[in-house]
Amino acid sequence: MPPEILPRPAAIGAAEFRERRRRLMATLPDDAAVLLPGAALVTRSGDSEHAFRQNSDFHYLTGFPEPDALLLLLPGRDDGESVLFCQDRDPEMEAWTGRRLGAEGAERVHGLDQAFGNAERDEVLAELLDGRTALYLPLDDSEALHLAESIRAELQAGARRGARPPLAFADVSVRLHEQRLVKSPSELALMRHAGAVSAKAHCRAMRACAPGLTEYQLQAELEHEFRWQGGSGPAYASIVAGGGNARVLHYIENADVLHDGALVLIDAGAEFDLYAGDITRTFPVGGRFGEAQRALYEVVLGAQQRAIEAVRPGTTLVAIHRGVVRDLTAGLIELGLLEGELQDCIENEAWRRFYLHATSHWLGLDVHDVGQYRQDGEPRPLVPGMVLTIEPGLYVPEDDDIPAAYRGIGIRIEDDVAVTEAGHEVLTADVPKRVADIEALMVKE
Repeated sequence: MPPEILPRPAAIGAAEFRERRRRLMATLPDDAAVLLPGAALVTRSGDSEHAFRQNSDFHYLTGFPEPDALLLLLPGRDDGESVLFCQDRDPEMEAWTGRRLGAEGAERVHGLDQAFGNAERDEVLAELLDGRTALYLPLDDSEALHLAESIRAELQAGARRGARPPLAFADVSVRLHEQRLVKSPSELALMRHAGAVSAKAHCRAMRACAPGLTEYQLQAELEHEFRWQGGSGPAYASIVAGGGNARVLHYIENADVLHDGALVLIDAGAEFDLYAGDITRTFPVGGRFGEAQRALYEVVLGAQQRAIEAVRPGTTLVAIHRGVVRDLTAGLIELGLLEGELQDCIENEAWRRFYLHATSHWLGLDVHDVGQYRQDGEPRPLVPGMVLTIEPGLYVPEDDDIPAAYRGIGIRIEDDVAVTEAGHEVLTADVPKRVADIEALMVKE
């Protein structure tokens, strides 16, 4: 019998993309414009390309799925405030690479006010930007800057005929990324689904795991489930790290054999409609935790559970991280991996030998999603609609002063958490993390 297929949430509609554009333009001066390129195809080898993935900012404002597109926003323009340039219809190329929407399809399907083929782009762009004083674009995008400079130069060259080129360039990214930080109900539905798909994949990997398999075979189990459930694949390079490999935070080789008596750490998530899931679980290759593994795991799990409970409107990621540091440090002292008073070990940062990273990051269209972590120099309070990870870990060196039973162990536990009016919602709760639940899931019939 084929595995269960999860019901798909509704796709984000043209009306929401239109509202996003309106909200962004409402923050701009009336005589400003926004210039935002989409992503291009990237060559993989020879005449083949990597699978296309749209630029996250461009997708957020348009939902348009094709490469080599350009968005122009013109607040107050009578003939339409949103203008898209896209690939021209070309039956010969479409026979090879698939049907293109073209300008008419972009207007009809994606609700853009006006669209043109790329063949008209240079001529029409200069005309549309004539008289716009400020041009907002991603200043870290060399393609966008080059295009903006070219348009300004063209308009300056025609200044004697009354053309008025943009006087200044400004960065659109901060405004746009602050808007992206708080998710809408439809975005949360997609992220909830990405979390559910990711959870099913982690459960599948736990059930499949056995001594003698390789890390890449577990990776195959994960990524099969991502695609089976309709995701585009992994949201980031999947980490499947057995034994000491778990102490390498971004280990992606996934090439070693999994050994009985060791733990395996999997950090992987599905991408669904460009939204990311991000889960980490650590579990025993042979299905049963050893005594030292269990003791260390319970320290991390306790810290993670208390951190999740702390997620609510008004708190900050800094406060959550401090709580995790306190819990992990207390556990390390209790297990004999640190010596001294708790507060002293926190203040002298003795815990940094075992805990190398922050507890949280934003999550959304990018796995490390956009949005400022501080406001006016202070940690920003959480508000409903934000989505973050909670991912404490402990990574024990193989040093002589470490008790032998703990040497080389790496453990991380990560869930995706949305901030709600009442507190929080764990989007990835369907994959077990209590010791008894993991061991029960891994029992072989």
